[in-house]
Amino acid sequence: MEYLSIFSLLFNLTLSSATPLIFAALGSMLNENSGVTNIGLEGLMTAGAWTGVVVALFTHNPWLAFLCAGLAALLFASLYALSVIYLHANQIIAGIAINFLAPGVVIFLNRLIFNGSVSSPALMLEYKMPRPFAQIFQNNPSGILSNFFNFYCVVYLAFVAVIVLWYILYRTRLGLHIRAVGEHPHAADTMGINVYRLRFSCLLGSGFLVGLGGASITLAIVSGFRPSVISGQGFIALAAVILGQWNPLGVLSSCLLFGFFRALAVFLDGPTVNLQVSPHLWATLPYICSLLVLVFAAKRSQGPASLGKPYIRS
Repeated sequence: MEYLSIFSLLFNLTLSSATPLIFAALGSMLNENSGVTNIGLEGLMTAGAWTGVVVALFTHNPWLAFLCAGLAALLFASLYALSVIYLHANQIIAGIAINFLAPGVVIFLNRLIFNGSVSSPALMLEYKMPRPFAQIFQNNPSGILSNFFNFYCVVYLAFVAVIVLWYILYRTRLGLHIRAVGEHPHAADTMGINVYRLRFSCLLGSGFLVGLGGASITLAIVSGFRPSVISGQGFIALAAVILGQWNPLGVLSSCLLFGFFRALAVFLDGPTVNLQVSPHLWATLPYICSLLVLVFAAKRSQGPASLGKPYIRS
């Protein structure tokens, strides 16, 4: 029973840790399938994380907060899309700019709203995203069933997003157009596909999904915003896209792998194991694994042929 309890705890921590990565990686995968690289996920997640918790604090409606978080990140994504698609700015530099701009704006607004503090007040439990099965398993004495099934609803929404995006990319004409634009934009243009508009739309959808990933942290995993709340998860999501070969199901598997490493770090740092090792060392585990994955997976990774290349209509 003890081993089952440990397994159920790791299972719960893995899915909870993977959920923000799934949203962010799906968003990145969408724009990269259209041929645009966006390394500004960290900034977009920060914008979504801050907006979600602030809207929840003032409206007491977590669903509205979740939606507004996606829209806030979409707003920053539209600035990025305008600069790289229509103004032909360098995609890497524009992504770095978003990573500085979005956190700077939200911290400035946070100081204005909360009397100079860079962190938001704690969000009360009833204003966080609901747990659909909380009442069903609350009387489970061992807590095992609760660990297996009692998740915040954002976990289930992340899996729904994987299925929906897979269907769009591989079972619809829109998905065929997106992949065609990512592979051969000039050929797609000659077939009557508006490359600029399609890439712009994909970046907006990407920004919305990434914002949901940020909000799933502050509305479910933690109870408030602070500047370090994202702490590199945007870059881990980028690694998950490469490891997942730009496929929704592969991205899901990669995010679950990285989520497991984060869960393992939390578990090893907890009182159950008590290895007398600095918690800062365990905190580096997911990032070390991300680097190793990139080193070994980058050689065999084959992204869209036009990924990162600006399209200029001749």
